[in-house]
Amino acid sequence: MTATTLHTHSPNSPVSPQRPPRDSFWTRIAAELAEAIGSGLYSPGQRLPSEHALAEQFGVNRHTIRRSLASLCSQGLVRITQGSGTYVEDFAVDLVLGKRTRHQQGLAQAGLRGSLVILAEDTVRATAALAKALQVPARSPVLALHVMGEAEGQPLHLSERFFPLPRFAGMAAVVRSTGSITAGFAAHGVADYTRKESRITAELPTSEVAAQLRQPATRPVLLVESLNVDLQGAPIEWARAWFAGDRVKLTIDHDEH
Repeated sequence: MTATTLHTHSPNSPVSPQRPPRDSFWTRIAAELAEAIGSGLYSPGQRLPSEHALAEQFGVNRHTIRRSLASLCSQGLVRITQGSGTYVEDFAVDLVLGKRTRHQQGLAQAGLRGSLVILAEDTVRATAALAKALQVPARSPVLALHVMGEAEGQPLHLSERFFPLPRFAGMAAVVRSTGSITAGFAAHGVADYTRKESRITAELPTSEVAAQLRQPATRPVLLVESLNVDLQGAPIEWARAWFAGDRVKLTIDHDEH
């Protein structure tokens, strides 16, 4: 049997503090830099301090700083230009919420390409609030799509969208092939539709939403709850969308034409 030696300390003897895991240094530094960017300490387009300067500031080696900056780059917060430095990303999209709100059209107006990607599909029972919004019986089946809105490879918003059944039973297949909710409606006989209402609030994201949007959970997101109707006024979609606050500006368009 192998003997095991137990090391004990008396109450009066000094205890050496545990060193934090090496990986925790770069994640902590990345979080602090992300917070500095989010608070405006570093503005869009501004060059961050050099790797050498950051290494001295945080008391770590340059390899640790490189890992931190690579993490920020993957979140879309900075861009690394070889031989020049690391710059705060100035990527921001001005999306219009109006009577006719279309994801791809809004991006095209901003000179960007993007689409909607379905992350999950399910048939659920309508809650009382959802049934009231969609004007369907309570607990009746509705189609639920969990969707990511992207532009130029950057996540802009994460949404939960609900559609009455059986009217829009094939919606998921069309959206998967086209990346467009509008195309899905058209395939189901809805040639045009309008936004009846939008409600906007700011809140802190859940860890899941923050991870999907590639942003810190400490940074607020814009929550938009909306209802779309067909030209006869029948509700066709109720949605809840979380927009990345640092990448999206929402403009309310009151023009009715």
